[in-house]
This record gives sequence, C-alpha cells and structure tokens, in this order.
Amino acid sequence: MKIYTRTGDGGKTSLIGEKNVSKGSQRVVSYGTIDELNSFIGLAMAFMVGEQFLDIVRDLHDLQNLLFDCGSDLATAKEAMTTSRIKQQQLDWLERQIDCYAKELPELKNFILPSGSQAAAYLHVARTIARRAEREIVRLLEKEAVYPQVVMFINRLSDYLFTLARYVNLLDGKLEREYRG
Repeated sequence: MKIYTRTGDGGKTSLIGEKNVSKGSQRVVSYGTIDELNSFIGLAMAFMVGEQFLDIVRDLHDLQNLLFDCGSDLATAKEAMTTSRIKQQQLDWLERQIDCYAKELPELKNFILPSGSQAAAYLHVARTIARRAEREIVRLLEKEAVYPQVVMFINRLSDYLFTLARYVNLLDGKLEREYRG
C-alpha cells in the first residue's frame, strides 16, 4: 500500500461520508490539532522510563486511541454523523484519573510554570495544544454540528494533562516552579 495518494494535491480532502472540503476548513483544522496533540502525548511518553510510569504509559496509550476517536468524530461530515465514538464512560474515566492524581499532589496555592522533567514539560505542551484544540472545535461548533461529547472530552483532557504533568514531576522528584507575579 502506498502512503501517498495525490488526492490532496489540490488542497482538498475527504471527510468520512465522502464530502470534499478544503484542507483549510475549520473541521480539518480541528482534527489536525487533535493529531498534533496526540503526537505530543507520544513524545511525552518517550521520556517516561521506569516501572513507576507503566500504568501511566498504558493509560496514555488508551488516551491516544480515544484521541483517534475524537479525530474520527471531527472528520465525519455533518451529513454522515450518527453517534459519537466518545461516550460518557470516557469522560468519567478522565475525571477519575484527575481525582486519583490530584489526591497525591500538594495543594496548589499559586500558579505554576510549565517545567520539570522532560515528560512533564511535554505534557504541559500537550495541555496547551488541548486548549487550542478546544478553541478550534468551538469555532467549528459555531458553524457546523459537532458531537458535544468531543468538546467535553477535550475540555476535561486539558485538566487531565495538567494534573498528570504535576504527578509526573512528583514521580520524577522534580520541583514545581511557582509563578512570581
């Protein structure tokens, strides 16, 4: 199977449901940002070495699959939309994970600066990409139909990545740097 198809050479791509759109369309920008986010999560995982990270890496692999589901939901033409691949169960899972990590962390009294271990720093980058993805999806939502679960999932995901970055720093013995404003 060839990787290149040449079908996008004219600046168009097909959505699920066979509708051709500009590669600059808000729908394509939205799922492209999800793809970027997924890549940065993979980069963060590359720096999670050791037994203390086994469960986290497993969870992040699951998360990467869920991000593919989000991307598929976003790549579905509104005429072909039926039901989201993201379910309440995935939202609940993110919230449980946030709560689980947060109970191990010191209480936040100030803003913290994105820093720490390489893995945590990349998780902070992923968090900011998740926030951008959310903004892009909301822009799309203002014009076209979007599964509401996708917006909710990406909103929770940025909180999850923030909390996980803090937790990874804790596991790595790295101090959080507080904002001095």
